Amino acid sequence: MIAPLADSALTFEPVALAPGTSATLVDADADTLVFVASGAGVLSAGELTAPLPASSAGLVLAAEEGLLRATEQLEGFVVTIGSGVDLHAPLGARDLVVELASAESQQATGSRSFQILFGPHNGSMRATLFAGFIPPGKAPWHYHLYDEIVWVPEGPGRLHLGDSVQDLGPGAGFRLRPRQVHIVENLRDEEMTIIGVFTPAGSPSAAYLEPGVAAEYSFAG
Repeated sequence: MIAPLADSALTFEPVALAPGTSATLVDADADTLVFVASGAGVLSAGELTAPLPASSAGLVLAAEEGLLRATEQLEGFVVTIGSGVDLHAPLGARDLVVELASAESQQATGSRSFQILFGPHNGSMRATLFAGFIPPGKAPWHYHLYDEIVWVPEGPGRLHLGDSVQDLGPGAGFRLRPRQVHIVENLRDEEMTIIGVFTPAGSPSAAYLEPGVAAEYSFAG
């Protein structure tokens, strides 16, 4: 469980729904992002309705009447993003649901890549939701300027925070505060996927290296 913090606009909740059951996603002040890891459902927001299959995400904006209904056993998570964040300018029309398979791949650090499911380009002005793809091994120590929650659909991996090391198995999650130096290590022999939500909205490639290693690596914009 990723505990809420008083000074963070991000709140994380796992979701599990049996077939035919539903959950309301309504908040007068907060946007809601939902990610389905397995199973399938239908997402409604206001007058919009769309299927929500596995490996897809949906967006319910503040004050919209949102409903998530499971058509199969559904497992995933919901993140709410409060109003106390800077809004990014809209860059495109709003989407209700985006499937991971249809999101465009972009480069991050080294051989790492990411796909943005929701951000300012499709209606999420408070936060960005993305999938990150990590090759075997680990990146150098680095940090971000944004507030982030990360969920791990598959492992094994490790999170390095200072002198502490946390094992990352399927369903693990963690929070990264702005400027918190870290490494996410992939212990697999193949690519590892993580799902991240951060605020304020922006690009997952906006990362910064510790001075001691900055000369050896560069981040693609």
